Amino acid sequence: MAAAWGRCVSWAWLCRTAWQGCGRNYRAALCTELKRPLVIEEVSPRPVQPHEVRVNVHFCGINFADILACRGQYQERHQLPFTPGMEFSGMVLETGTDVSMVKEGDRVIGLPGFGGMAEECIIDHKNLWQIPEKVSLREAAALPVSYGTAIFALEHRACTQPGETVLVTAAAGATGLAVIDVATNILQAKVIAAAGSDEKCQLAMQRGAQSSVNYSRGSLKEAVGKLVGTGGVNVVIDMVGGDVFLEALRSLAYEGRIVVVGFAGGTIASVPANLLLLKNITAMGLYWGRYRHQNFPVFSRSLSSALQYCQEGRIQPHIGEVFKLEEVNDAFLHVTQRKSTGKVLLSLK
Repeated sequence: MAAAWGRCVSWAWLCRTAWQGCGRNYRAALCTELKRPLVIEEVSPRPVQPHEVRVNVHFCGINFADILACRGQYQERHQLPFTPGMEFSGMVLETGTDVSMVKEGDRVIGLPGFGGMAEECIIDHKNLWQIPEKVSLREAAALPVSYGTAIFALEHRACTQPGETVLVTAAAGATGLAVIDVATNILQAKVIAAAGSDEKCQLAMQRGAQSSVNYSRGSLKEAVGKLVGTGGVNVVIDMVGGDVFLEALRSLAYEGRIVVVGFAGGTIASVPANLLLLKNITAMGLYWGRYRHQNFPVFSRSLSSALQYCQEGRIQPHIGEVFKLEEVNDAFLHVTQRKSTGKVLLSLK
């Protein structure tokens, strides 16, 4: 009997040891050298800490910030080698001893900062949100960054009101389409979508924008003026920067608000302060991820709202392309060459 018990204890210990790094390897995309293609490697799992959760990743969103991180150009630097991926959806595999908010088998979205482009991810339980029943894992992976940013920009920063006119640049991108979705279907605002091609403008119109402007064809300010007259737009959500930002700024109405979300065009413009003074304009920035550290309750509420709106069918994320893990470099190229519309995802299954 003692010998049998000893065999059982030995087997249990071996199983636990295997889980803690001696087996059950998983695949991950690794940045081993900046500005070089990612490599797919087998990774050994580590034990979860008391406050952590191990998640079986199903989908991971691809963001331009992931690409910048792999170039060494993002605000937050990671020690090499690292796995990019700041948002994912999946199912809980294991929880630490101090975790009570989620359990094995729960469907969740996670914001690890990095590490999401892998078949498994260990994450602090505070950075997980449960996915409602009617929201698929695929849809859920498209929500955190794009819709969290859109909700924050429109509601928290610009304080957009029903009936106001919102101009959004890079309108066919993941965040641009999310801004159109939230502004139109949640806030009952009117949207002018600005994008760099007729095809992208057409997509933005299909997704709910009332009108569109192709800013590769000429002056954005003049085109907006023809749509709204001399009064201007109430809110601008800008993700392009450079000359597009300046033209959008000049398109604002009296007491208009412009929110700087990014610089996809590669140029950071200087703000002509006299324009702010003449029309009593407010120019503000949005670095959505910083709210996680500075004001977590408000940050968390933006994610909970996105999940709730999706559950209720009031918003619908547009997923433009899904790549396999081994196609991650093709996915990055798809984004950097501006071929993408809507959200680009990696499928880990």
